[in-house]
Amino acid sequence: MIEVIPLKYGPMFKRVFSQPNVFNQFAKDILGIDLNVSRVHTEYEYPEPVGFVRSRYDLFAEDVEQRIIVEIQPVKEEDFFARFLYYHLISLVEQVRGFDEYNFNRTVYTIIVLTSVPRDGSINFSCAISDMSPVDEWGKKVPVYPHRLVFLSPRQVNENTPSTVRKWLHFIKDSLDGTVEESDYGEILFQQMIEEIRQQTIDPDLLSEIKDEAAWEKAKDRFAREGREEGWKAGRKEGLEEGQKEIEAKQRQIVINAKQMGMEIAAIATLVGLAETEVPEILNQV
Repeated sequence: MIEVIPLKYGPMFKRVFSQPNVFNQFAKDILGIDLNVSRVHTEYEYPEPVGFVRSRYDLFAEDVEQRIIVEIQPVKEEDFFARFLYYHLISLVEQVRGFDEYNFNRTVYTIIVLTSVPRDGSINFSCAISDMSPVDEWGKKVPVYPHRLVFLSPRQVNENTPSTVRKWLHFIKDSLDGTVEESDYGEILFQQMIEEIRQQTIDPDLLSEIKDEAAWEKAKDRFAREGREEGWKAGRKEGLEEGQKEIEAKQRQIVINAKQMGMEIAAIATLVGLAETEVPEILNQV
């Protein structure tokens, strides 16, 4: 067992998976395609803005036929499915530059690695794929759009996870607690990745980035927790105030009804638990 930097931290994930041999093999095992890129970009943006929201990709690589995007993300926002669909579509739209025809020269594959899952259990899969090919009335897929959006959840690895996918998710999950069982990974590529994430091999600048991200994550968790507590307190206070208003409304109605029945002020005050001086004040408001 060796100590490592967890792959939930963006700087660490990008350092490991931006290596072309790792990226190419990852794409092959996850997507089943042969990719041969010599350079993987990190924090990539298209030269010209596309759409109304500028997109920046954790890992970006492409050859003459394929454009591969990899995002490493803990589940932070409720809109993450919509957000990554937007990223995926932008990488398609960006290719349509000419005026004479719609043409996607490169197939776009977007892989999202989710290193945490929502508490509501809405993610109970390890691998989910969304493609864009239409299905006809006979239930057959019409293979016109090969583009794919893939969601991977390392914390949900199970016996049905495809074997080529499972080894990658197992490795990522194994790192999340800060340790890795080195003997579980015999392949040279995985041994290389282990060496990259060993704590002793991390340079001070990268470690500083990771510490900043870790500190920020802790701060956000604390802010969210405090926000929930404040929300509970505010809700409780609001509930108490609403409850008090309801009690006062019932008291007022009892006072009115009792007076209409001919009861004396003193008797009404005793009935509803008010001071005698308060009863006339309520009646004067009617």
